[in-house]
Amino acid sequence: MPRPARSARSPQPATGRAAPGRVRIIGGRYRRTPIRVVDAPGLRPTPDRVRVTLFNWLEHLLGDWSEVRVLDLFAGSGALGFECASRGARHVTLIESHPRAAAALRQLLARLDGAPASIVEDDWRAALARLDAASCELVLLDPPFDADLLPAAIGAALRVLRPGGLLYVESARALDTAQRTAWPLELVREDRAGAVFFHLLRARAC
Repeated sequence: MPRPARSARSPQPATGRAAPGRVRIIGGRYRRTPIRVVDAPGLRPTPDRVRVTLFNWLEHLLGDWSEVRVLDLFAGSGALGFECASRGARHVTLIESHPRAAAALRQLLARLDGAPASIVEDDWRAALARLDAASCELVLLDPPFDADLLPAAIGAALRVLRPGGLLYVESARALDTAQRTAWPLELVREDRAGAVFFHLLRARAC
């Protein structure tokens, strides 16, 4: 029996527009490679405008991607994770539980011959629990907007984020000060594009 699409990329904000059927990698080795967006409930790739802004931030902060290990926890279309691979990340782990979305990720990975990435088809909690502590320099976190997963996902993701590592959070509402101070994180950048709020945070060293 197919599993529900709980961890596909966040649902389309209430704008009346359907998710696009295809997006493209916007920079790096695989620039302009099309990414198919499967017709799965709740799957919405991160908008182009948001990705451009996010990766401008990351290029400025990271510079050299060669030692950056990335976790894309709710991978969906893979637009964020494969963008990191395209820009030279050491390795990208994409976790996705929806069978059709995960199959599309595997197909894309096969097309991107030599891409430093792996696909894990599993529940996000179970997959995350198997990862080594402090093993990632960057965690991408875009859970379904209507599933109320964000607090639990941030708390769980902190275990695999190294001190000083970066956490990207995409949500339907801005993170307020009380939320941010609940975790050992400091805000680096934040912005909004339409109904999408996005934040880049850094894990504080203990």
